Amino acid sequence: MTAIVVNVAFGARFEGYLDTQQHARVKQVVASLTADYRTAGGWRADSLDRLAAGLLMSGSTVTVQGADGRFVWSLAESGVDPATSAMHREMMGVPDLGPAVAVPVVVEGRPVGTATVQVPQAVSPTADLEFRDAVNQLLLLAAAGAAAAALLLGLLVARRTTRPLVELTEAADELAAGNRDRRARVSSDDEVGELARSFNAMADTVDREDELRQRFAADIAHELRTPLAILRGQLEAVQDGITHPDRRLIDSLHEESLRMGRLVADLETLADAGAAGFGLRCREVALRPLVTAALDGLAGHLAELELELVRRLDEVDVFADPVRISQVVTNLLTNAAIWTPPGGTITVTLARGPDGAEIAVADTGPGIPADEMPRVFDRFFRGAAAPSGGSGIGLAVAVELVRAHDGDITVDSRPGRGSRFLVRLPVNHITEPQRLHRIFMAPS
Repeated sequence: MTAIVVNVAFGARFEGYLDTQQHARVKQVVASLTADYRTAGGWRADSLDRLAAGLLMSGSTVTVQGADGRFVWSLAESGVDPATSAMHREMMGVPDLGPAVAVPVVVEGRPVGTATVQVPQAVSPTADLEFRDAVNQLLLLAAAGAAAAALLLGLLVARRTTRPLVELTEAADELAAGNRDRRARVSSDDEVGELARSFNAMADTVDREDELRQRFAADIAHELRTPLAILRGQLEAVQDGITHPDRRLIDSLHEESLRMGRLVADLETLADAGAAGFGLRCREVALRPLVTAALDGLAGHLAELELELVRRLDEVDVFADPVRISQVVTNLLTNAAIWTPPGGTITVTLARGPDGAEIAVADTGPGIPADEMPRVFDRFFRGAAAPSGGSGIGLAVAVELVRAHDGDITVDSRPGRGSRFLVRLPVNHITEPQRLHRIFMAPS
């Protein structure tokens, strides 16, 4: 494009330059005719003949007409043979004649005739042509160099861009094929590097979820194996007549069946959360009676565990599903009961906060280690010091229920100082009373 623009510009300038030269030659011829008219006092053929030699040397041809349009003089009439004139132009290297131009001859402001002039065509000077050719050669070389540099740079950029993408693709294929230890190598801080880091984080999450599921399956198998073994042993003892089915035995069998029922209920809750989601039936709810009912339902169990229950409940109304909110409170209270040692205290607080209703459940248990805090709400997760009997999904279910209400749940805990779980619910966030169901996806 640069070469084209330069050549067009050069051509335009050269054409203008050549036109200017040709017009100057025509004016020079007319000026000679005007001077002869003044000297001779009019048009005289013998006087104009004296101009023939100069015109012949310049390679021009001239025809003069008077003011009345009559023929006055021409170079051919002056005795110069046209063949001789052509031969002279060839010998002198004069270019071919240009088009004939009719120019008025004016003396002292008065037109005295018309000169029809043909001068040799102007040609580009050799130096100018050589200069243009040199510029074109430089442009050609520059274009070739620029194309080579652009190609090399494009290959480097493309290679740099595609190499991490190929690495990421290979890592994804190997991970899909079952190599769970495969990770993408991150070598840049751009968007592709960020994508690789996100892929590695996803792979780590998948590994963690697999590990948690395996642990969960092992825990459930262990928890089911124990009551089943007790039931089988005691029933076989009754069948063999070793033990009589008295009140104590029946109570023991009933306790083991309740234990199995709780495990099955946890599995059903997990299936609901992971597959179909929770259905919300929201309405205006007074939280104080709802929380009180949930606490009363567990008061006897807490008393058996020698735990003190402290209630600090204010009047707060929200638009929510009462069954699901009651389940959240129950899950948090059950979790606190598991971790609080005998003689400890569980404090339940209900108040109106700056962003809505706040439900807090605090205990005086051992607290949560710092390395376990990010995973407290993960499904299947149970801390290293977790007591037996839990399935590790109660807090995960509580989180999903709270998020379904556009709320959030946080935990504040320090080892040796207990834990405090805080639930925040918007007071009037949901404004569609006719909406009966709200489905949300399980966490990744």
